[in-house]
Amino acid sequence: MNGEFDLFVIGAGMAGTTAANKCASKGWRVGIVDALPYGGTCALRGCDPKKILRRGAEVIDAAHLMRGKGITENGLSIDWSALMRHKRGFTDAVPQGMEDELIGNGVTTFHGSARFTGPNQLEIDGTEHRAKRFLIATGASPRPLSFPGHEYLIDSTDFLDLDALPHRIVFVGGGFISFEFAHIAARAGVDCVIIDHGDRPLREFDPDLVASLVTRTEQTGIRVQLGTSVVGVTRTATGLDVTVDQGGKTSTIGADLVVHGAGRIAKLDGLHLDAAHIAAGPRGVTVTEQLQSTTNPAVYAAGDSADTPGRPLTPVAVFEGKVAASNMLAASTTPVGTSTTPDYTAVPTTVFTIPELNRVGILESEARDSGLDIDVRLTDTSGWYSNYRVGETTASAKIIIDRASDRILGAHLLGPGYAELINIFGLAIKLGLTSRQLKSMTATYPSIGADLGSML
Repeated sequence: MNGEFDLFVIGAGMAGTTAANKCASKGWRVGIVDALPYGGTCALRGCDPKKILRRGAEVIDAAHLMRGKGITENGLSIDWSALMRHKRGFTDAVPQGMEDELIGNGVTTFHGSARFTGPNQLEIDGTEHRAKRFLIATGASPRPLSFPGHEYLIDSTDFLDLDALPHRIVFVGGGFISFEFAHIAARAGVDCVIIDHGDRPLREFDPDLVASLVTRTEQTGIRVQLGTSVVGVTRTATGLDVTVDQGGKTSTIGADLVVHGAGRIAKLDGLHLDAAHIAAGPRGVTVTEQLQSTTNPAVYAAGDSADTPGRPLTPVAVFEGKVAASNMLAASTTPVGTSTTPDYTAVPTTVFTIPELNRVGILESEARDSGLDIDVRLTDTSGWYSNYRVGETTASAKIIIDRASDRILGAHLLGPGYAELINIFGLAIKLGLTSRQLKSMTATYPSIGADLGSML
């Protein structure tokens, strides 16, 4: 058995590495392990590589929007294999760079599959290690599917590593993954279909803006089938047949590739949580507000593997990792310790379609259900200069204002470049700024930021 660590982190993504580095900087003996290359989903298999691939789609779409307005496309197209090499130019260096940083901070790094063998010990490929505390930060994995032929589907990780794109792709599920990947693939000339069992996709976002995005998506050539369930997938001589049910009527969609975009759950399989008396559910390890396990005080959890109110976003994983580390450090220095809780207020989230869909704060329906007296400022911004300039015809803003205080409660934006603008609204909500205060800002012009005052 190896010597005892002050902290052992399971999972070398953003939550885990953040906590490991913070605790190691305070002199703790810290170990970290991951069965996959260091870096986690965001840097290697999610946000960052996706956004690089999206750049190719942005260029194609920008040229298309300016057709007849001074730009001739002249056969402009995406060279997928070259774009993928560009993506790997970033991702390939991440694991070693992240591990070198950890080692430089004094963290002991391990590679392999970890499982608990007791309340204060775990095993990595046959070698046991003891620790005073553990942080579970193993992220999430695709939700298991049960229909026949589900084994033929690939997940988002596989999609982001494709060396070539087929002619026909079906995306199962109407969430981030399906919409973002379909918008990329469609600009590369792929025939895309999104299947969603609900009557409205992207349910965490404003329904009016989602409806506009669906229309824009279909104008791109992507078919969006709502109220549709997958009955099964079968392999054929020419590819795959996806059998679907829509309102009791079955039909078949031909595909060369079917992508799982139907949600993710906490990745806890194989950890043997029972051996350490760690309670957990589909949303992750059951934790207190301080991110401490409710059943084993030596264990904390953060990021997608913790059952918290936070959305499964990289910035949330980072600050949860910081909070968990702070609470562990505090508990080790004082008998009672001081506790910190994550602040989930005004965390923006974006669906990086083209154009992008954004949200921060509460929805209009949530405000009304809470009995708040609100002023809803919905504006079609498609004709504004910033959108006219680039040829975009789909853009809207919906701002939720509390009438009594004039404070901004929610902001919902659909438009090119609005992923940057949503951050200003997030800061305004976090600081409790009023719409009048925000309108008093003088922005550089012409810029998208200059549109903010008119949205209010």
